[in-house]
Amino acid sequence: MLSLVYGMVVSGSAQLLFSKVKSVEYTLCNKTVTIPCVVLNVEAQSTEEMYVKWKFNRTYIFIYDGGKNSSTPDPNFSSAKISVSDLLKGDASLKMDTNDAAVGNYTCEVTELSREGKTVIELKYRTVSWFSPNEKILIVIFPILAILLFWGKFGILTLKYKSSRTNKKIILLLATGVVLTAIVVVGAILLIPGENPVKNAAGLGLIVISVGILIPLQYNVFMTAFGMTSFTIAILITQVLGYVLALVGLCLCIMACEPVHGPLLISGLGIIALAELLGLVYMKFVASNQRTIQPPRKAVEEPLNE
Repeated sequence: MLSLVYGMVVSGSAQLLFSKVKSVEYTLCNKTVTIPCVVLNVEAQSTEEMYVKWKFNRTYIFIYDGGKNSSTPDPNFSSAKISVSDLLKGDASLKMDTNDAAVGNYTCEVTELSREGKTVIELKYRTVSWFSPNEKILIVIFPILAILLFWGKFGILTLKYKSSRTNKKIILLLATGVVLTAIVVVGAILLIPGENPVKNAAGLGLIVISVGILIPLQYNVFMTAFGMTSFTIAILITQVLGYVLALVGLCLCIMACEPVHGPLLISGLGIIALAELLGLVYMKFVASNQRTIQPPRKAVEEPLNE
């Protein structure tokens, strides 16, 4: 949204009077920028009597000659234009694409027969924050907490489960956990500092998409330790639901210029962390009741050789 700061109306009957605007702001969400220039006492009956010039700092960037009915924009402001049909209403506002817009002072000069006048408007750029500082902290904290809880389960698994048959699985879990941790850290570095939308979106995507790896990791930890139970199945279902919520929140946030679905995204990440906590508590409970965690038994035992 463009925001305007109004000042006093210039007085004087011999000159054209303008609705004075001190400044106008635009953000990344704006596709076009409108710099207002409104004359309050236009008396011309035809646009042939009107002459409009727009100047950026000291350089003329747009000229409209009513006598010739021609518009001439500067090559650096090729999208600049005014609404000729609104000139007789006093509206000589300059419109341009945000790609052409440059921060600085713009001067609108209007000539109507023997009368003339000008007004100066400052164009400012305002950075749009994707998330509040508290939201950013939660978006980073929940995945990091979930990863720390995974490492807690991994520690229980390596200390309590001594079978050599699971060495390959443990090494695979270790390598995957290290990669996941690195991805989340990189995502946090891109998301937290600054207000660059591209970096913020990349960091957010890395964090949210990568935490889905925790679901197969938790499944493999359970299967390696003691197999699936009704409680572990419930934990995994909860974690999947949390991940779905996080993905939906991610899509809604990226599609919006100013994300308003942060709470949905954060809720999903929080549920994922909760599922990891429940998994750790359950593993700790089982481990405390066994000297070592035994691997799941095969359904059919091989017969002994006579």
